[in-house]
Amino acid sequence: MMNQFMGKLLALCLMALPALVMAKDFSAEAKKLVQKYPIVDGHIDVPYRLQEEWQDVTQATAGGDFDYPRARAGGLDAPFMSIYIPAAKEGKGAKALADVLIDQVEAIVYRAPDKFAIARTAADIRNNHKAGKISLPMGIENGAAIEGDLKNVQHFYNRGIRYITLTHSKANHISDSSYDKTKIWEGLSPFGVQLVKEMNRVGIMVDVSHVSDAAFYQAIKVSQVPVIASHSSLRHFTPGLERNVDDKMLKALAKNGGVIMINFGSYFLTDKAVQWSHKEDEAKKAFEALQGGNLTAAAAKQFEDTYKARFPYPFASTSDVADHIDYAVKLVGVDHVGLGSDYDGVGDSLPNGLKDVSTFPVLVAELLRRGYKEADIAKILGGNVLRVMESVERFAAQQAKS
Repeated sequence: MMNQFMGKLLALCLMALPALVMAKDFSAEAKKLVQKYPIVDGHIDVPYRLQEEWQDVTQATAGGDFDYPRARAGGLDAPFMSIYIPAAKEGKGAKALADVLIDQVEAIVYRAPDKFAIARTAADIRNNHKAGKISLPMGIENGAAIEGDLKNVQHFYNRGIRYITLTHSKANHISDSSYDKTKIWEGLSPFGVQLVKEMNRVGIMVDVSHVSDAAFYQAIKVSQVPVIASHSSLRHFTPGLERNVDDKMLKALAKNGGVIMINFGSYFLTDKAVQWSHKEDEAKKAFEALQGGNLTAAAAKQFEDTYKARFPYPFASTSDVADHIDYAVKLVGVDHVGLGSDYDGVGDSLPNGLKDVSTFPVLVAELLRRGYKEADIAKILGGNVLRVMESVERFAAQQAKS
C-alpha cells in the first residue's frame, strides 16, 4: 500500500516539474552567462544611424538601440558594425560611402579607447572580452561597395571588414536579391563567383543574408570555407518570405559548416507581422493614389500614425526568437546557430522584451527555461561564429603561403 502511495506521489511530482521549471527565475543566472561568454551579434546598424543623425554612443543616448552603457549591461562584446550601403548607391559612390561609415566606427574607438576596440580576428574578440572592452568588428551590408573591382576586397580587408553581405534589397553586379521578383543573374553573376573566391583568399566571410535562393546555394558551392547568414531567420515561421531561410537551405548551410544568425525583427519572426506589413503597404499605396499630387510628408505621417493606432503592430516576443533558435537547433544542431539582432536596422519592430542591446539576458533566461545547457548557450551567443571566423582566417593564411 505504501509503495503504491509513493508511486503516485512520485508521478505527481514529475508532472509538476515543467511548471516548476517555468516558475523558476533564471534572470540572475542569465546575467552571469552574458558576462562570462563573448556575445557576438552578427549585425547592428549603428554606423548608418550615426550618419543620419550623429550621437555619441560611447555615452548613454536617448535614441537608437545601441550605446555603451546598454551594451555593457546586456553583455554584448562584439557587435558587427554594419557598413550599410543602400541599393540606390549601386554604381553611385558606394565605395566612398563605405569608407565614410568605416570612419564612423573608427571614430567611436578613437573617442573611447578604454571602452571600445576594433577587432580584426576572432582572437581580438576573445582578448578584448577578457580586457573588458567591446569589440567593433565590421561587415559590409551590400557588396555594391566593391564596385566591380576585386582589388577593393583587399582594400576593405585592410580597413577591417570581415564579412560582406553580397547584396541587399535589389540585385547588384554581384547577386540577385531575395526581395526582387525578377532575377537578373539567376543566382550569382560571373563577377559574383569571382568575388566569393577572392573573399575566401583574402579572409572575409561570405554573408548570404538578403540573397536569392539560387545565389544562396551557388555561394555555398563556390566558397571553400563556411559562410554565414549574418541576420536571417527561418521561413518555416514565415511561409513565402524569401528573405528568410527554409529547411533545405538551413541543412545546406550546416553541411557547409556555416551559421545562421537569428534576426530579431518581428517581420522576420512571425507571419502575423509579415501579413500586417503587406496590408499596411497596400493601404498606404491606396492613400497615396487618392492624394495624388496633393500628397505631403505631413499627410503621409498622419496616415501612418492613424493606421498604426487603429491596427496595432503585432510585435513578436522573446519566445518567438527562442522558437527560431529551437527549430534550427533541432533541425541542424546547436553548432550552426547564432544571433544577428539587426538592432538599429529594423526600426520599431523589435520583439517585446528585446527592445535594445541591454536585453540579451532576457533571451538567455528564456533559453535556460527551455533546458539549454551553458555550453550550448555559449556557442549560440558567439562561439559558433568565432569558429567560422577562425576557419576563414586559417584558409586565408594557407593561401598566402602557397
